[in-house]
Amino acid sequence: MNISFEGKVALVTGAAMGMGLATAKAFAGAGAAVVLADTNEEALRDAVDTLKAAGHRRALRCCERDRCGRNGRKKVSTFGRLDAAYNNAGIQAPPSDTADARGEDFERVNAVNLRGVWNCMKYELRQMRKQGSGAIVNCSSLGGLVGLPFRAAYHAGKHGVIGLTKSAALEYASRGVRINAVCPGVIETPMVARMLSEQSDA
Repeated sequence: MNISFEGKVALVTGAAMGMGLATAKAFAGAGAAVVLADTNEEALRDAVDTLKAAGHRRALRCCERDRCGRNGRKKVSTFGRLDAAYNNAGIQAPPSDTADARGEDFERVNAVNLRGVWNCMKYELRQMRKQGSGAIVNCSSLGGLVGLPFRAAYHAGKHGVIGLTKSAALEYASRGVRINAVCPGVIETPMVARMLSEQSDA
């Protein structure tokens, strides 16, 4: 596909590495101005430097501790609009028998993987609603469609992303905003490498 994003503005969360960085590079390569958001400041700085070194000068970094809060809105306002958002930021929970899982692990993984997506959409949609246009893609997972042993906390949040996406998509379809989810399987990223290492050590 050869799609131009010239004159468009895109926001990518979890953009410092893995699928988020690949997506930010693709947006920039297609001509978009890109806001890269991540909690890993050092990796995020490297990611933006890489894009700028490749000639993509309209790339801004946004270190997000509050998941697309005030800082993210300020960066997007620099460009005056938001045409596309990829809510990709996510973390893994330690594999655990459901009966033995720690409440703090459940809360932590779903604070990022489910509430984080909700919080990002909340502010993205305010801008897109004002414009009357835009497209959002939320990153669920194969784990949002099926269950696997010892992954209940992670899969619960990823199932939640699909429900959130379906409801919001129906809400905003008549207002010019498309909302979809993707459900990747096992992709070679740093997070998946850590997950596979944990499984082999178990």
